[in-house]
Amino acid sequence: MTHTPTSWDILFIHADIATMAQGRYNSIKDGAIGVTQGKIQWIGPFDKLQMERRPFSSHPIADEIIDCAGKWILPGFVDCHTHLIWAGSRSNEFEMRLSGASYEDIAKQGGGIAATVAAVRGASEDELFSIASRRISHFLSRGTTCVEIKSGYGLDLENELKMLAVAQRLDQKFPLHVSPTFLGAHALPPEYKGRADDYVDLIINTMLPEVKSQGIACAVDVFCESIAFSLNQTKQLFTAATDLGLPVKLHAEQLSDSGGAALAAQFNALSCDHLECLSLDGAKAMAHAGVIAVLLPGAFYMLKETRKPPVENLIRLGIPMALATDLNPGTSPVHDMATVMNMGCVLFGLTCEQALAGATINGAKALGLDKRKGSLETGKDADFVVWDIDTPADLCYQMGICPVNKVVIAGKIEYNA
Repeated sequence: MTHTPTSWDILFIHADIATMAQGRYNSIKDGAIGVTQGKIQWIGPFDKLQMERRPFSSHPIADEIIDCAGKWILPGFVDCHTHLIWAGSRSNEFEMRLSGASYEDIAKQGGGIAATVAAVRGASEDELFSIASRRISHFLSRGTTCVEIKSGYGLDLENELKMLAVAQRLDQKFPLHVSPTFLGAHALPPEYKGRADDYVDLIINTMLPEVKSQGIACAVDVFCESIAFSLNQTKQLFTAATDLGLPVKLHAEQLSDSGGAALAAQFNALSCDHLECLSLDGAKAMAHAGVIAVLLPGAFYMLKETRKPPVENLIRLGIPMALATDLNPGTSPVHDMATVMNMGCVLFGLTCEQALAGATINGAKALGLDKRKGSLETGKDADFVVWDIDTPADLCYQMGICPVNKVVIAGKIEYNA
């Protein structure tokens, strides 16, 4: 018999539970979760809990008991790719695209990332923090408990560090776990026009060492694409980052097959993200190296792309697929993981179970956090959401409503609907 503790900090009972362990629902009907010191200490059917508690019946079972009355509990969403910190608006670019302008056309006219860079450089740290706070508060209310946030709209040392400082403040202020990523190689800043190699040298010799010394980023990302950084420049950046002990990830194969995924695999990257133009050879390299595929259907939808990521190849090769909002002001102003899951199913052909795995355990894998987050298992962080739904598939199926009942992070109820 497994002995239970004398008392848990909090116990959730009479909930249907989808643990998402190994990327499957693994449903527990009429289940219970016992939490102590922010960790899941017990999970299983309520009737089994009752049997195991009999020898301890004279002791309180928990300091607090929450009766979920048949609602569902699932792991909190892990949004593993966002550009959540920015200033300004780019709704005008949406109108331009509706009139036929391409991503490349807008970038060549000084729009795109360059427009947001100007706005971020002109905003103070406090202003950026205030704007980003509203976004992250919304994420919390929609069931996200862990979020990656990239820099990449500063493109110089001062403003990249400013963005990462904002991410650090968000992590301290809000209960969500924030995983900050340094994306200095997001685009070429205007002052380095025609001097891409010089900017790469700046990142390698100045930015990366400072980011490392301040300990304010968990990973380094690069946008490897014809409108951004070449394969050779990406290799230089990856080499410098890994020499400093920083994990890498890559914006890869979004607009063309640049060979970025295979390069990322050589550096054992955490993930490759976008992947609409991923080749079979690139996918095989990812599979061999254990690189997670992060699919971003929000950008695919907003850009009206037609070439889908090779989901069938990813499945056949056993590559875990994560889903993320890619929240950004230009190509994916998507603030809701449930919407992304619906897009993943409708646009990319995922099953509801695959989409939920992408939004939970596989998202955690893409951040290197799957030992702690992304599924409901003993010893893991008690990050989960109580949903007022009939079945987990409702989270992919329903649109325009938010059936969140409670959001629990580290065993504390941080949001009540």
